[in-house]
Amino acid sequence: MTAPLHEARPPGAGRPLPDTQQGMRRRNLARVMHAVSAEGSLSRAAVASRIGLTRAAVSTLVDELIRWGLLEELGPERPGRVGRPGSALAVSGRGPAGIGAEIGVDHLAVCAVDLRGEVRARAVRHGANRGRAAEPVIAELTALIRRVVAEAERAQLWPAGLAVAVPGLVARDGRTVVRAPNLDWHDTDLGRLLPDDWPLTVDNEANFGALAELWLGAGTPGDFLHVSAEIGIGAAVVVDGRLLRGTRGFAGELGHVPVRPDGPTCPCGGRGCLEQYAGEEAVVRAAGLEPHEDLVGLLAERAVAGDEAVRAALRDAGTALGIALTGAVNLLDPETVVLGGALAGLSPWLLPSLETELTGRTAGPACPVTVSPLGPQGPLLGAAHSVVRAVLDDPAVVAERA
Repeated sequence: MTAPLHEARPPGAGRPLPDTQQGMRRRNLARVMHAVSAEGSLSRAAVASRIGLTRAAVSTLVDELIRWGLLEELGPERPGRVGRPGSALAVSGRGPAGIGAEIGVDHLAVCAVDLRGEVRARAVRHGANRGRAAEPVIAELTALIRRVVAEAERAQLWPAGLAVAVPGLVARDGRTVVRAPNLDWHDTDLGRLLPDDWPLTVDNEANFGALAELWLGAGTPGDFLHVSAEIGIGAAVVVDGRLLRGTRGFAGELGHVPVRPDGPTCPCGGRGCLEQYAGEEAVVRAAGLEPHEDLVGLLAERAVAGDEAVRAALRDAGTALGIALTGAVNLLDPETVVLGGALAGLSPWLLPSLETELTGRTAGPACPVTVSPLGPQGPLLGAAHSVVRAVLDDPAVVAERA
């Protein structure tokens, strides 16, 4: 059976808009917002031309969006054009903002992104979360969220929703962490622990990383396999611009694909999982190094310096990653594989052995592998941008909450 394709379920995202007059109006409001957002600034006439509506209809929609604080007028367009100059429109840098948060094994992070896609506030706390109960971790995350929201409010922004990226399986309710092996969390309802001030969604960090790549990556195709490699390793499949989530929403657990069935035990309960060979901590162990706050920075520094033990550990990690990816590439036939997360910074030493395995084991033509420019920021940015996209997709929600 084919696994379902689903868009992200960002805060405020509801069912598809009905084919009614009201539903058509809401869709047209979204079309205006997306047109202006894509171009940076446009006149009413240019918007009308792009979306195929009359200038009068667009003007009515624009007036509503300005009244709600979602668009702003920049003044007359540049001189020299024939006819009376129109007033240029732009997405407002004030008003709704997306609040993104990330729970990592060794850090917590929060940011606020405005409707223009600009990060306006950020807070990070480094420190181990593995083995800690969810309650104190979420209490610390909530303090960071409050700090970021306060900074955003000083910039005349208000939270349109909160999206949280976690390193684990998330139920379809968008709030319950079913299992996060590297945190040792099971059936944890984050909706009960997080502030209920704003609409909330919780999703796997690899899913948010893939969405960030789709929305923010330059030239990323609509079909790709995104690998988010840090202490844990996750993956997300994007087909025709949508996430492939699977029946229960658990698709993409690449880190728990066994690459050596007789290998060491993994926190998930399996043996020889990819994470035991290609995760940050596994590479550090294989290189004979002591734990360090910036594992990737340490590995890169030693690799650049010519440390052969580190380079060998990275080659072995690339080999294991290539073996695991081969199965996914043969099964799914993506247009490209995108390597993201913290290990993207180690790509010069990972990619040669990874690509050798992938080329030698793939049934069809070689699948290209690219490195995400977003690196470890992908999941956090994807979370915040999912809230922003929800506003662009249905701007009338803003008026309903006012």
